[in-house]
Amino acid sequence: MAFKSEDDAKAYWARNVRLMVIMMIIWFVVSFGFGILLFEPLNNIHLGGYKLGFWFAQQGSIYVFVALIFIYAKRMAALDREFGVHDD
Repeated sequence: MAFKSEDDAKAYWARNVRLMVIMMIIWFVVSFGFGILLFEPLNNIHLGGYKLGFWFAQQGSIYVFVALIFIYAKRMAALDREFGVHDD
């Protein structure tokens, strides 16, 4: 990667770290919050015949994690293009 300046490199990594922190917070809230802490209250809601707390603990957090991977890849591709360090 060749940045135009040191300031561009710092701005790129700052935005990358910010994006990663946001993704990690979402992952934590969904997996730990919904799957463990809010398990009982979410079980009052049903999704496709299953209790929502059970669904998040067993499948929902995995689906969200996979979605976060695709969102991160798309956002990083846009960030790479913005800073001119993308692969052609």
